[in-house]
Amino acid sequence: MTRGLNKVMIIGNLGRDPEMRYTPSGRPVTSFNVATTRSWTSFDGERREETEWFNVVAWGPLAEICNTHLTKGQQVYVEGRLQTRGWEDQNGKRHYRTELVAQEMIILGDRPTTRHSNPEDYPEIDDDFAF
Repeated sequence: MTRGLNKVMIIGNLGRDPEMRYTPSGRPVTSFNVATTRSWTSFDGERREETEWFNVVAWGPLAEICNTHLTKGQQVYVEGRLQTRGWEDQNGKRHYRTELVAQEMIILGDRPTTRHSNPEDYPEIDDDFAF
């Protein structure tokens, strides 16, 4: 039997604050988007830049951590897998959305501040804040 690989790693900035909700069974799920920007020089010497947006979904304990510790504009490393889901709207039109299902998240840059608590409640952090 052959094996496949579906692994994605991105570093970028949150485009909005995370949104957490719960499934009917009570399982937490948090969604947010991350922008990654790449730069290059074209053949004619012109500097170019392109931004790609990723829809990220985290489940369970990672969902709660992302909701508590992430804020718009913050730089993060997210690792996971791509998953495309489809649904039908009220008019019968089919929609698809490809999401990065997070399995690991690391907050990069300055010490994070949270949206739901006081930053003074946390001990000093020397390295990147990882979960």
